[in-house]
Amino acid sequence: MIAPARVAAFDILQALSSGRADLPSALAHARESLDDDRDRALAGEIATGVLRHRAAIDHLIAAFAKRDIDRLDPEIVTILRLSSYQLLHLTRVPAAAVVDDAVDLTRRAKKRSASGFVNAVLRSLSRGRASLPLPPRPANPSDRESALAYLATTLSHPRWLAARWYDRIGFERAEQWMQFNNHPAKLTLRANRLKTTPDALAARLDKDDVIVSRGRWAPDALIVNEGRALQTDAATDGSFVVQDEASQLVALLAGPVPGPCVLDTCASPGGKTTAMAAASAGRGLIVACDVRDARIALLTRTVAASGATNIRVVQADVARPLPFRQAFDCVLVDAPCSGLGTLRRDPDIRWRRLEADLPALAAAQTQMLRHAAACVHTGGRLIYSTCSSEPEENDDIADAFLADTASFVAVDASTIAGVPAAVVDERGRLRTAPDRHALECFFGAVFARTKL
Repeated sequence: MIAPARVAAFDILQALSSGRADLPSALAHARESLDDDRDRALAGEIATGVLRHRAAIDHLIAAFAKRDIDRLDPEIVTILRLSSYQLLHLTRVPAAAVVDDAVDLTRRAKKRSASGFVNAVLRSLSRGRASLPLPPRPANPSDRESALAYLATTLSHPRWLAARWYDRIGFERAEQWMQFNNHPAKLTLRANRLKTTPDALAARLDKDDVIVSRGRWAPDALIVNEGRALQTDAATDGSFVVQDEASQLVALLAGPVPGPCVLDTCASPGGKTTAMAAASAGRGLIVACDVRDARIALLTRTVAASGATNIRVVQADVARPLPFRQAFDCVLVDAPCSGLGTLRRDPDIRWRRLEADLPALAAAQTQMLRHAAACVHTGGRLIYSTCSSEPEENDDIADAFLADTASFVAVDASTIAGVPAAVVDERGRLRTAPDRHALECFFGAVFARTKL
């Protein structure tokens, strides 16, 4: 019998490769079919591990199969990928069990004629684990071709992105970013100050055998080191929100008292919205918008769980002129973006995004920022943020906005109370990076309206 977790991992990866689902939805669907928490965890670990290391795995499959991976059936590629990942990275699982399950999966996929091939490739890979034919770290990092072969294949990132980072930030930093992206992220929580404090939440979780440590940068961040935080009463009663630490920093740009009247234009799933509500101690008004029904539903659930009573959810599209007047003290545009700053937590993005996607995303972000700016009254604050590493979606947008909009001026984020100076760059913009902060790449620019 094939291990249930491997069947689930196969289904997840097939759903992704066929375009039927993204990683979160594929994981959620697969977990519903598994009764054992250990199987759910293993299925997720295999699927996300394959995505993190896919380029290296594909290179090895081609080497040991002695044929190009594009010549193989998609189902066989998926079986070889998930099995290779287990052989290389989950060595606690006996190699023989991995190979046997791969052969059984081949038959289950109705590819019985490929069983011998799958068996031979995986056994060859298992025997060759001590000396894998992957591009080595270059002795001379200035040799661009050798460097890109190593970064793109051995560290498993799209070559176009490896080339961008190599050219922009240099070999050493690019290598650190990619190594960071290839290590699983720990679960990060934000203590909900409407209900508790970080210290009180940590003590409460400790009683449930959940061991946490304080985040380094965001004041309410708790990093889960051991235990099942999502299965505690604190999770059920809204004492915390699952939110990356870099994302928590964006909400700090709104200031220690964001209001009295705040607009969050791309609010779902609600982490930043509820953080601003907590910072305002439930006073004032926060209008939280999103466009799609599913995202509105998720936002509504997050707001309800937080206990915030000063948030109003409105369905509106910031890609178009908004149905509000210049009535807001603070407007946040956490713009939909490439997500290239979150490849550690969302490894499927590296294979879904193309360099050609960036101009259209930037054009949409520019429109959103302009529509949001129209809602800021004189003296009010406008925040633009993304979870992207790329300048087209970050500095280029902020610079163009300032050049074309005489009624706004830049605000140095380091002057905002509560924002750590170490996460603000020389231009006064929030910018986190793996090598400097051990955080995903997030960006935030702040503007103040000086006149109508």
